[in-house]
Amino acid sequence: MSVKDCGNHGHKRRKLFRRIIAGILIFLLIALITILLVWAILRPTKPRFILQDATVYAFNVSSPNFLTSNFQVTISSRNPNDKIGIYYDKLDVYAIYRNQQITFRTAIPQTYQGHKEINVWSPFVFGTAVPVAPYNAVSLSQDQLNGVVPLIFKIDGRVRWKVGTLITSKYHLYVNCHALINFGNKQSGIVVGENAIKYQLVQSCSVSV
Repeated sequence: MSVKDCGNHGHKRRKLFRRIIAGILIFLLIALITILLVWAILRPTKPRFILQDATVYAFNVSSPNFLTSNFQVTISSRNPNDKIGIYYDKLDVYAIYRNQQITFRTAIPQTYQGHKEINVWSPFVFGTAVPVAPYNAVSLSQDQLNGVVPLIFKIDGRVRWKVGTLITSKYHLYVNCHALINFGNKQSGIVVGENAIKYQLVQSCSVSV
């Protein structure tokens, strides 16, 4: 008689366990559907970045192929959403010359961007005696001879979206800001200090999330 009671008790426990699992799965399914519906209704739009200017403090090539550079760039970001906030958890900015990174990464402080808000950052981006690939050294010499050097200021980071009290997981943010620096003509920039020239660019950046 006691063995039969234990069997019924075990069966009830398994049945209760299955009900709990089913309830959790149903709750997760409802939560997922709710998130997807909210996401579809709000239609979040990725932030918009603009490279406003770049101040060149140093851009020197030493023998054999080492580049020392120092820029201060002004980059603005706008949140175009009126119901979605953006958390910038990690942002690093650095310069690229013909697919080669020529500066160290500079971290931009974490920040939250509310609805329709604009943030402006002015980080220093620099590299000291960075070795340049031989094939890029040839192109760099030619570009300097022509007076215009094409650069890309890149931003890599992590962002989260905030909808009401809901905060999403982290997404990878990629930003590319193209800049043509006219080293051949100082009149195209504004002298802001000894051997420092600011170039007004106002260049829209490509953004991928």
